[in-house]
Amino acid sequence: MIRRLIVSYVALVGVALAAFTVPVAFTLTAQLRGDTEESVLREATTMALLLGDGDAPAREALARMAGAYADETPGTVEVVTADDGRAMPPLPLTARPDDAAFGDALERGRTTVDWGSRLVWGPELVITVPAYARGEATGGAEDDDGRAAESGEADRDGGAGEHDDADDGGQAVGNAGAADRIVGAVRVRYATADLTDRLWRIWGFRAVLAVGVLAVAAGLGAIVARLLTKPLRQLNDMASRFGDGDLTARSPVTGPQETRTLARTLNQGAERLDTLVASQRIFVADASHQLRTPLTALRLSLDNIADGVDDEFVREDVEQATAEVVRMSRLVSGLLVLARAEAKVSAPEPLALRELVEERLKVWRPAADERGVTIVLAGDADDRARVLAGPGALDQVLDNVLSNALEVSPDRGTITVRVETGGPEEAVLEVLDQGPGMSAAEQARAFDRFWRGQGLTGRSGSGLGLAIVKQLVTDDGGTVTLRDAPGGGLCVRIGLRTVGDGARWISPRPGAPRSGG
Repeated sequence: MIRRLIVSYVALVGVALAAFTVPVAFTLTAQLRGDTEESVLREATTMALLLGDGDAPAREALARMAGAYADETPGTVEVVTADDGRAMPPLPLTARPDDAAFGDALERGRTTVDWGSRLVWGPELVITVPAYARGEATGGAEDDDGRAAESGEADRDGGAGEHDDADDGGQAVGNAGAADRIVGAVRVRYATADLTDRLWRIWGFRAVLAVGVLAVAAGLGAIVARLLTKPLRQLNDMASRFGDGDLTARSPVTGPQETRTLARTLNQGAERLDTLVASQRIFVADASHQLRTPLTALRLSLDNIADGVDDEFVREDVEQATAEVVRMSRLVSGLLVLARAEAKVSAPEPLALRELVEERLKVWRPAADERGVTIVLAGDADDRARVLAGPGALDQVLDNVLSNALEVSPDRGTITVRVETGGPEEAVLEVLDQGPGMSAAEQARAFDRFWRGQGLTGRSGSGLGLAIVKQLVTDDGGTVTLRDAPGGGLCVRIGLRTVGDGARWISPRPGAPRSGG
């Protein structure tokens, strides 16, 4: 969205800039062309008046003027006479007296202007002006200014040497009268290299200015776009955190009225949902805690009944009831652990992974020895590997995974616990058993609450063990996945975040094994 706003803003500025700059550049180009043409035509007309005087002083003045013009400007002067195409020295002669423009000037008295190109202009501007004999006009009212006006009002051709014959009759009737005699013609060739440089400066300056303005517009557009979209980004951040399970996420009430209204609505909904979820967690925790005492008392009562009953059938019923009470106690304990995990009351701390694993294996090996199951510790991670985990969370994770692995393992089977370095920022803990394993569909549902699979854990478990594992691991920024173990069985892979050498070392606390579900 920010990119679209910037592009739209820059495009709008570009259109406005083009609408203002391009016409101005065209106007300046036309003005430059018109001023140059007017100046050259004025000089050519003045020289034509000197040629029309016909006396020696006038010719000398014309020669001096042509020389000075050639020295001081990028133009050159050429002169022809009407009788034989020549001029008396020291007048500058032309190398091509039979040129078509000279023919129009000598025969029809036509002034021609040739820019050499239909585009802006060619390499040179060529203006040819006829010269009339002074003092031979029948009207007698024309003077030098009248001659100049007549030459200036002659037809001009802006193309590459094209002529307009439609005005031939108009040239014959001028201010000087029909009886004026054409004695010659003057041509000025004006090189347009300087004009081209000025043209590039005109357009180049505006192009650089336009690029600079667009760059500034892009910068301002980025700032404006970020300011406009800041409330939306805040709302998106709040929604992302809320989707990740952070029910305390709230969005600042800023920006336009619409976004402020939306932020207030979302905050109110989040507050309501957080209250409801918190109430549910409190209820689950309180109910689980309150149920543990009567369940414990009920189990003791059943044990006492079983000890005082000699009837085998009654004893069997009491044992079944005791097993259900045990399962209910495990379910209540799992709900209590899950409620505490969802509350996120503690921050993750650095723990020595291998030391903690070794400590938990010491606790679980006696139970494994009773079943004839061997627990093996493998992997390349050393004692220096430390991971981030909440207090007691990793103990609970290991207890649940080892409990499940032990319950599904066959007698004289092997449980392999592998601790490895998965990367610069990850440590991997894998628990592999030799049980019946899980199908792909079962692995997809294994982390669902109250779902139970095969084996003893499926028959007597609470269905919360792996759900608790996933909740505790993901809360600390880790990952947990299931896959088939080599040779059969199930592999539980747990990825944990590692810490650098500057992290604080916290040794694990030994404790009794917890119910795995």
